[in-house]
Amino acid sequence: MAYSYTNRKGSTYYLSQVKTKTGKIRYYFAREPKTTPVEKIPAGYQVEESVNGIVSLVQVRPQLILPEELAYVETTLKKHPKGHKYRAAIKNNQIVIYESQGFDYVEILTQMGWTASESPADKFREHDAQYSPIMRFILNSFEGRIFIPQRWCFRGSIDDWIIAGDSGKIQILVEKLIPKLGTDEFFELY
Repeated sequence: MAYSYTNRKGSTYYLSQVKTKTGKIRYYFAREPKTTPVEKIPAGYQVEESVNGIVSLVQVRPQLILPEELAYVETTLKKHPKGHKYRAAIKNNQIVIYESQGFDYVEILTQMGWTASESPADKFREHDAQYSPIMRFILNSFEGRIFIPQRWCFRGSIDDWIIAGDSGKIQILVEKLIPKLGTDEFFELY
């Protein structure tokens, strides 16, 4: 029986392997095992799920971002008035903040009269939401734990990451920049 993993959307994926043309083994997850099923995670690998629910098998690498740094970002996001629209994830030497695209189910259902305790918004958001990167903090100095803040630029001529202020400690940057998410002030950061 193949190793299985159920993502945040409730879809189950099965671990399989295939030999490449060069003879190397490539692991992948699929909704149905198509090639040789793999019963357990190979040594040196771990399962990783993206903020959009994509499941993959990746090599174990040393974490450059400290758990408390990510936790601080996530805690600050939860305090944001629209914190339900944002997720944070580690990507190599970066903490990336993603924003949900499309409808804001929490806002829509609240306008329909649902209270937070009875609202099915979390289920809608978890199943249907697609997230795009909007801000990131790049670890620039390991010794001082200094980060460079960047935001996504939406100008048609740029469409790339731009600097969103001075470098600094993650706690200071997060307190200063996360409240600007979802506001006009966000687009003035540079």
